[in-house]
Amino acid sequence: MNTPFDDKPRRPGLFASLRSSFLTGLVVIAPVGLTIWFIWSIIGWIDGVVLPLVPYTFQPEKYIGINLRGVGVIIFLLFTIVVGWLAKGLLGRSLIRFAEGIVESVPVVRSIYSGVKQIAETVFAQSERSFEKACLFEYPRKGIWAIGFISTTAKGEVANRAMTSGDLVSVFVPTTPNPTSGFLLFFPSEDIIELDMSVEDAAKLVISAGLVYPNSKDPSQPVD
Repeated sequence: MNTPFDDKPRRPGLFASLRSSFLTGLVVIAPVGLTIWFIWSIIGWIDGVVLPLVPYTFQPEKYIGINLRGVGVIIFLLFTIVVGWLAKGLLGRSLIRFAEGIVESVPVVRSIYSGVKQIAETVFAQSERSFEKACLFEYPRKGIWAIGFISTTAKGEVANRAMTSGDLVSVFVPTTPNPTSGFLLFFPSEDIIELDMSVEDAAKLVISAGLVYPNSKDPSQPVD
């Protein structure tokens, strides 16, 4: 209970107010600034790799006298589109098979090329290898729950050898905070619980170590 003799609450000083405003501004500016810096750096890196390969006659710097950042990115995109268009044709496929035959005849280069090709196909190719849904299951023991991503239903020898009464589901279990590494586990379909949240929301939950939920206002409520 306050009395007439109680001291009035002290207002924050000028330094504390400036410090609070600075931290608030930093929270607003930092994500935007870092994003712009990252994109700017990536564009500069691509320009530095691509432009030295382009004859000076075809570079805009010769005509306008200014080295415009992003020209290398545009050239790279156009070149990639042209190569992809040619690779879809009969002649392009024949040339690719011929070039791959030459590469595969070199022992060391063959190993590097096959590894890089497999990674590129996994990352960029649009196929059925994308995750279907996020799920919840007990791992590594009963009573402890983990989030995973359902990839597909197990087939072939894996499905035939496993002694289960129903379907066997392959689940990728990501690690925190790097979801690109993890474990491939096979669960009976009755042991997993499919979640309503999207794969993207589940990935955010894993990356943030449980700090970012699909419904951040009230995680106990269903996803909006």
